[in-house]
Amino acid sequence: MKKLPYLITLLVLTSCTILTREAIYWDADIDDYKVFPTYDFKENNKKYSFCPKKVNLLDTMLFKNAKGEKETLDELLKGTKTSQFIVIQNDTILYEGNFNGYKRSDYTTLFSISKSVTSLLVGIAIDEGLIESVNDTITKYVPELRNKAPEFNELTIKQLLNMQAGLDFNENYSSPLSDMARLYYGTNQLGKLKRMKFAHKPGTYHTYQSAQTALLGIVVEKVTGKNLGEYFEEKVWKPLQMENKGSWSLDDKRHRSAKSYCGLNLSAIDLAKIGRLYLNKGKFKDQQIVSENWIDATLTNYPKNNNYNYQWYNGFIAGTDEEGIPYFTDSLQALKRYENVYANKRYNTSYYIFKSCIKDWTNKKYIKYCQKHYNWTDINECRWELSVLTGRFQTLGIMHQILYIDPIKNIIIVRLGETDYSNYKHGRYENLMEEIMNALPPND
Repeated sequence: MKKLPYLITLLVLTSCTILTREAIYWDADIDDYKVFPTYDFKENNKKYSFCPKKVNLLDTMLFKNAKGEKETLDELLKGTKTSQFIVIQNDTILYEGNFNGYKRSDYTTLFSISKSVTSLLVGIAIDEGLIESVNDTITKYVPELRNKAPEFNELTIKQLLNMQAGLDFNENYSSPLSDMARLYYGTNQLGKLKRMKFAHKPGTYHTYQSAQTALLGIVVEKVTGKNLGEYFEEKVWKPLQMENKGSWSLDDKRHRSAKSYCGLNLSAIDLAKIGRLYLNKGKFKDQQIVSENWIDATLTNYPKNNNYNYQWYNGFIAGTDEEGIPYFTDSLQALKRYENVYANKRYNTSYYIFKSCIKDWTNKKYIKYCQKHYNWTDINECRWELSVLTGRFQTLGIMHQILYIDPIKNIIIVRLGETDYSNYKHGRYENLMEEIMNALPPND
């Protein structure tokens, strides 16, 4: 963990609790479950195990590292900041690697993968009749918001699921004074959410904001009367027979409201079981954990919403130019590249081209990376990105935590670890996963 260098500013402008947490722990790290109070899941007596690893093509398949050298998957990942990496097909482990001192049983903070699990819990609450419909307004279940910003009274659960609330919320991970930092390191998250204002009319604008998932978590806690971690333990953790320890981080010891947008702490092998649940249409053995309708609604392509649907991403690869750069000078260049390179590949179903402006980004590390490696020095310059939709689906954490599933080939891939822009080219672990999935044989 890294110490925050500007304590004086924080002393003046932030609360004592936020100051203490930020000063000691800034910025976020994969062991942040140690920072906050947690709801710890009880160990299961019954534990589900995937079939053990058997000899397969991934043992000898070669991949290019950042220098263009060919390495085995094991060799490649040893040179990264990956902690755990698992490939599973047809319930059989094809590859499992643990690196940088981590063991199979270790769990880490999943960050925004927690959002997708919160979506799962919303679906379960709907199945149980605790939430009537995704079209209900949030104030039906969180009455504390009724007399706050008037937009809350028209904000629906579906809009929150698709990040279309229109909140005035700064998702800046690098500033200690941002809305994100105050939500993450602060206490009493409902108290902070009640003070939120709106920048857009709900349903008219897609903006990725953790505060929206925080509101979804509050809804689930209100309708169940339980801490989100407790509800997860009852409805998912126990039924899926998770094998290692895990927890869900809370806002503080008094309110004990779970950080639904970032606070789930699991091992890779247990996260893979959630992927398996989605591949099996919400079913585990003979038990329907969540309805098939909810899974189908979630795993539907929504490219016009930035490939984002019900807190999951449509599976895509970042289209690159001839030099492997994932940005194009104009949209026609991106379209031509799609038609010439990507259109005829078996699992690529469609594409989406969109403008990307570096001045709008908040990840300063990646900005510096692009300025250095892509000669993108003009802060006012915009370029174009090409998303090639694959028919696969993924959920992502800020440090390249990834759960990737292929419903056609029945594949699950999990990568946990820290952000890495140097050792693996472009930090595009999604492209590595696509390469693995394309190489594996079709589902039997």
